[in-house]
Amino acid sequence: MMNFRRDRRREEPEINLIAFIDVLLVVLIFLMVSTTFSKFTELQITLPTADAEKVQERPFEINVTIDAKGNYTVNKVPVSFHSVAGLAEDLRNAARSAGPDGQPAKDPVVIVNADQFAMHQMVINVLEAARVAGYDKLTFAAQTGTKQ
Repeated sequence: MMNFRRDRRREEPEINLIAFIDVLLVVLIFLMVSTTFSKFTELQITLPTADAEKVQERPFEINVTIDAKGNYTVNKVPVSFHSVAGLAEDLRNAARSAGPDGQPAKDPVVIVNADQFAMHQMVINVLEAARVAGYDKLTFAAQTGTKQ
């Protein structure tokens, strides 16, 4: 058997870095050209103005207040809570007192003013009482952010 490589040294394989850098530069240029850069700017919004006249007649409001101890008041009149049906009757009575000739006020808005430490169940009781009384307009009162 003949060995033709006897005197030759074995060459180590090496990576051609120049070609590698050339390929990376071409890829980098391609990515820079093909990428779109969008600048996020703050939206400049001009809100439309309403030319309609203000509503002359405000709906009747029933203010229900719940304190942290679980006491209810309906339009600043303390009421005792025995059941949801009883609270619904108190809401109806408050609506009747506002209407002319003992007729209940039409579509009153129930405003729930609950203390931040009041239990959730107390607020749910007011929601359920408003539903039982047939008052579907309901809102919650909140304080505006104040620095403490």
